[in-house]
Amino acid sequence: MVITYCTQCRWLLRASWMAQELLTTFPDELDEVALRPATGGMFRIDAGGRAIWNRKRDGGFPEIAS
Repeated sequence: MVITYCTQCRWLLRASWMAQELLTTFPDELDEVALRPATGGMFRIDAGGRAIWNRKRDGGFPEIAS
C-alpha cells in the first residue's frame, strides 16, 4: 500500500497517522505502508497498483474511526 501526500500542503502528519491506523487495524492483511511525497495537493492511497482513495476524485480525506 502506498500513501502519496503533498509536501507543499504539509500533509506528512496526516499521511503518517493514516499509515499507523491502517497498520494497527489490519496487521495481518498489510505487509507494508509506504509514504510517497508529492506536490500539487495530492493525497492518494493505492493498493495493488489501484487507486482506492483520491482526495480530488473522492472529495476530501477518508474517514478513519478512532
